Amino acid sequence: MAIGSKSDGAFDYIVVGGGSAGCLLANRLSQNPATRVLLLEAGKSDSYPWIHIPVGYLYCIGNPRTDWMYQTEPDKGLNGRTLRYPRGKTLGGCSSINGMI
Repeated sequence: MAIGSKSDGAFDYIVVGGGSAGCLLANRLSQNPATRVLLLEAGKSDSYPWIHIPVGYLYCIGNPRTDWMYQTEPDKGLNGRTLRYPRGKTLGGCSSINGMI
């Protein structure tokens, strides 16, 4: 989503990641009408119904539609096991898939 984009494609700021912090930062930077801000998000919009229901995290975490499906590196303290590392793959980032916690 381009906020205040200029026809020549030049931006004053490029914010990578449309999570809570990225959206807030892009919004604040774009308060000045003379500032051109580009907000980049690789995931889809947050139109998936389970994102908007508290128990929906059960259907969002571990779902490639809404989760980047990252795993930690094998850890000696876990006997070489890995853990899931849920990261939101949607506008709103992790705050969109954490069950509104």
